[in-house]
Amino acid sequence: MITRPEELRPDTPWSETVWAWTPEEAMVDHRTRSRLCAAALLPFRDRKPDWDGFVAALAWSYAAAKRHGVELVPVLNADTGYIFDLDDALYAEVLRRFRAAFPGRPFVAGVTARGAERDAEFRPERYRVLMDIVQAHEDCEVMIMTSKGLNSLDPERRRDGYYRIAEWLIRPGIVHALEPSFVPWATPYGPWLLWQLATHPKFIGGKISTLDEPHFLYWAAMCRDLRPDFAPHSGDDFGIATAIRVGRPLLIGAASSAAPLICAAKDLWLHDDVPGKRAVTGRGPGHFDTRVYKLFEAFQSLEDQVFRLNARGSAAAYKHSTAHVLHALGVIASPEPHPDCKDVRGPDEAARMTEALLRARRVAERLGIRL
Repeated sequence: MITRPEELRPDTPWSETVWAWTPEEAMVDHRTRSRLCAAALLPFRDRKPDWDGFVAALAWSYAAAKRHGVELVPVLNADTGYIFDLDDALYAEVLRRFRAAFPGRPFVAGVTARGAERDAEFRPERYRVLMDIVQAHEDCEVMIMTSKGLNSLDPERRRDGYYRIAEWLIRPGIVHALEPSFVPWATPYGPWLLWQLATHPKFIGGKISTLDEPHFLYWAAMCRDLRPDFAPHSGDDFGIATAIRVGRPLLIGAASSAAPLICAAKDLWLHDDVPGKRAVTGRGPGHFDTRVYKLFEAFQSLEDQVFRLNARGSAAAYKHSTAHVLHALGVIASPEPHPDCKDVRGPDEAARMTEALLRARRVAERLGIRL
């Protein structure tokens, strides 16, 4: 069983490493205050960006984070923000509007390969257009979203591709991996590639979006043992509580529709003697409010509906469901998706999301959580 990074090879599977066999229970952490990176929805109304709704949804999330003592960093222009449907001008406008509304607030921005659809081979410079737009701002991080060309490379060339992209980084970078559940061509990092990226000085962390295999736990175990300053961010919208239980950050679209519930859970999970804890039980050190387990179930039942898979096994229409949830909560004025987005829900989605919210509302009321 491999325990040292020097033993890793480019083709080493996780199953040959100790980190694939580290149980979640061995990593439970009731003391670490990890951040919540909430992927921001770009709402639409009358086929145009609803800038008032964009600001209102962010303000709603910030207010929840403040109430529960959680560090919240919005993720702009990622999949929840329709990055693949934005032209460069609208991409830049989102960042400008954010800075105007929330001066001094940090953010993460997604970047992808522009114009690579007909490339015969991977061209790292395709990432630079959006990187330059983001890095014109200060106090931000750049999430290098995976692309088909980058993902198609073997592990060593894939590492080299990320390193080439990193040459243009002047802000901290976050690498990004997907499982095939999100797009059919996606392959998550093996342990060798994760280690190679985790040791690069410009990468401060990574996001793994995982539905079918516990790659986030592999990442968390490896980084805990070998590189604690590289932060794995869970992108698992079907397993939100895991990151809270092991004290790791989340970077998820679910935080756009469930920010108050997730922020409350992050605080409730902490032991009473953690400085700044809001929901103190009064039982003393080593205690926490065990009702958090029901809160975990409540927001997961909601997000399982928001991110439900369609007949093709895709959850991509979650953005439309998210808009319906925020509309039902009175946060935004319209549940419209981006007019060019092909991944939309059916005409009964308002009713489905109203029903999905029932349990979340019930638990929130019992725990005094303001939605």
